[in-house]
Amino acid sequence: MSRLRRLLRWALLATAGLVVLGAIAVGVLYVMVASDLPADVEALRHVEMQEPMYVYSRDGKLMALFGETRRYPVKIEQVPKRLKQAFIAIEDARFYEHGGVDYKGVARAVWLLLTTDDRRVPGGSTITQQVARQFFLSSEYSIKRKLAEMLLAMRMEKELSKDEIFELYLNKSFFGNRAYGVAAAAEFYYGKTLDQLTLDEMASLAGIPKFPSSGNPISNPVRAKIRRDYILQRMAELRFITPAEAAAAQRAPMHAAPHERPVQVYAPYVAEMVRQEMIARFGAEALTKGYHVVTTIDPAMQAAADKAVRDGLTAYDRRHGWHGVERTFELAADETPDAIARRLRGIPAQGELLPAIVIDKSGDGVRVVLADAQVIALGAGQGWNGRSPGSLVKRGDLVRVRRQASDGKATGEARYALDQVPRAQAALVSLDANTGAIVALTGGYSFAANKFNRVTQARLQPGSSFKPFVYAAAFERGYNPASIVLDAPVVFRDRRGRTWRPQNDTGNFAGPMRLREAMVQSRNLVSVRLLDAIGVDFARKYISQFGFEEAELPPNLSISLGTPSLTPLSIARGYAVFANGGFRVEPWVIDTVKDRKGAVIYKEKPRVACRACVVQSGQTAATTVVDGFDLGPAPSTAAPPPPTPASEPAAPAKPPEGLELAPRAIDERIAYQMVSMLRDVVKRGTGTPAKALGREDVGGKTGSTNDHRDAWFSGFGGPFVTTVWVGRDDHKSLGYREYGGKAALPIWIDFMRVALKDRPIAQNEPPAGMVQVTVGAGGALIPGDAGGVVEWVKVEDLERSQSYFDYGDVENMPSEESFDIF
Repeated sequence: MSRLRRLLRWALLATAGLVVLGAIAVGVLYVMVASDLPADVEALRHVEMQEPMYVYSRDGKLMALFGETRRYPVKIEQVPKRLKQAFIAIEDARFYEHGGVDYKGVARAVWLLLTTDDRRVPGGSTITQQVARQFFLSSEYSIKRKLAEMLLAMRMEKELSKDEIFELYLNKSFFGNRAYGVAAAAEFYYGKTLDQLTLDEMASLAGIPKFPSSGNPISNPVRAKIRRDYILQRMAELRFITPAEAAAAQRAPMHAAPHERPVQVYAPYVAEMVRQEMIARFGAEALTKGYHVVTTIDPAMQAAADKAVRDGLTAYDRRHGWHGVERTFELAADETPDAIARRLRGIPAQGELLPAIVIDKSGDGVRVVLADAQVIALGAGQGWNGRSPGSLVKRGDLVRVRRQASDGKATGEARYALDQVPRAQAALVSLDANTGAIVALTGGYSFAANKFNRVTQARLQPGSSFKPFVYAAAFERGYNPASIVLDAPVVFRDRRGRTWRPQNDTGNFAGPMRLREAMVQSRNLVSVRLLDAIGVDFARKYISQFGFEEAELPPNLSISLGTPSLTPLSIARGYAVFANGGFRVEPWVIDTVKDRKGAVIYKEKPRVACRACVVQSGQTAATTVVDGFDLGPAPSTAAPPPPTPASEPAAPAKPPEGLELAPRAIDERIAYQMVSMLRDVVKRGTGTPAKALGREDVGGKTGSTNDHRDAWFSGFGGPFVTTVWVGRDDHKSLGYREYGGKAALPIWIDFMRVALKDRPIAQNEPPAGMVQVTVGAGGALIPGDAGGVVEWVKVEDLERSQSYFDYGDVENMPSEESFDIF
């Protein structure tokens, strides 16, 4: 055998051996890789992308978005043709031709690895391979991972169509700035939907996934432009567009800017309540499953609530003078406006008040720098409460400015005025009294400055606004609006010998007076004596039926003056019992939750008040059982003379279909009496400013606490119950004579003016089981209308006309009565 033949034979054997060894190596590598691959890539057809939670008002307007990622998945049919072509041109020109792996691209990548020192080289990864890596593999750079990627890509091409793979790629890819998917990227960078994008914008978006953080058109517009222009060139080479179109798009300036999805209804305190409730109900994944949450919030009423709170606190602040700047910066002599503006980073605007730093002053005027480095001048007429800016601030001071209307010049230049953040805070909540639905809620002056929700989280003393609950308990024990109770000094002693001397706010005493008048005038001593007469234990049990926890109510006479620590929301819920005829409704804010496909996964079914849905009281025994709890018998009485009831007992009716009846909290006749008295508070008592609303159905009660630390007004009108609180977070006094009627009631009026517009007047007709009487001398009740003061009372209370106290000679009453309390 010739030497040449031997060499050829050995070469063939060596080649065969190498092929066998290579095949074995590939087989072993395949087994190692294949064992780690997912078994079913077809599951990608049903994959759920992370998507934020959307929160809407009751009419479908966006209130908030929650979630770490911006992603709005789209169908491939919604993606414009040229946008798809832009991605194909830069990522995978043969996408619709190969079977998942582009062998030409792989060969090019291998050649670059062999001929260059680079460990990472472009090419070789098709769109299908990128999808495989995004969903199933890590970003590790190794031969094993690359082989797994290729195997998965080929398997995906067998299971899924090209359009399904492309759709996954467009929705999964990261585009920087928390934007995942091309739709979220279009909205964030350009504020547009996909069908609104221009050719240069499409090319810019296609260039982002390669360098999402360091090469997006906001972080690095120069690099982004180079990549955009290259993509446009490639599109022309592939004949997706003409050279002229490419050239025109290349000439377009880079103009990307951050765009957040516009919030149509600003209600951050409500949105945060919804976020917390959704997590409690569905877990942390509620923020990533694309849920659409519809709330009970009315946009117009919410806007009115925010404005009323801010206007009311501004008015309060202007009554108490300038309290100084927020802080002072040490500015360098040559510090530029841009450098000064950087100091404002992290200092949020509060309401309409923008942060600014004073850079110099001249006479009565000053110049300030805003957060955007804009320098504005504040003249003498743009000061605060008649005081010029130059007399209040100096260089380096952090101040607040409020944008005013245009100055009327041709330029339309905005004007600003010096202002300050109010020291006081406020909370407002409004409910539908018949369902408990929250229609508006404002938890403070500025959510950006302080996320503490004073409606639901603050525990505050309601003061005199709590008295209606004590009166209702007394009416259950047989008292009525005509009952006479003594308004005179009293002292209580406990077992330790300590004394308590409650006082009226006015410091004077009116002697014997009807309970209606005591409510209208908010007489403290009447409330104290009334509670002492009916018993604290009974009152606590009875008042708990309004929705309060009995443990929240102190076991002593001080609750008659509103000392329990309660939230504004719980007070509003309690007043709803009066307004809806005696039913306890629960506040709620989430109406409907839908998944990303529009299927309803939760629907609130509130228990509602329905006066026609139960048998009316009629002439019933005085013993009251509420939710199975025996509140005890009222004082016994003799049978009254035959009266003429307000109406015959009504037959029971069913609640509206699909709704459940709320539990009864109090006798509807007591609810009628309380509504009548609280309307009188507005007509001629501490709430008379509310007469400005011009409605006969408006009623409520003011409240103030010691040293004017808290100011309240809770009341109703139309279908709504609204509570307003004003106070300070540091629990300091609001100031001299800052009563509920002065600090809180104006906010309540401003809100209710909007809430009640075009709403019908709510009627307050006496229910069955009541009789009209005339109040005679000494509080005696005379059936019928004989002239004078007229009341409606429960028929069993007709003869309970005693005053509950034997006054004797009123002129010679002792200056102070003494009782033991245990």
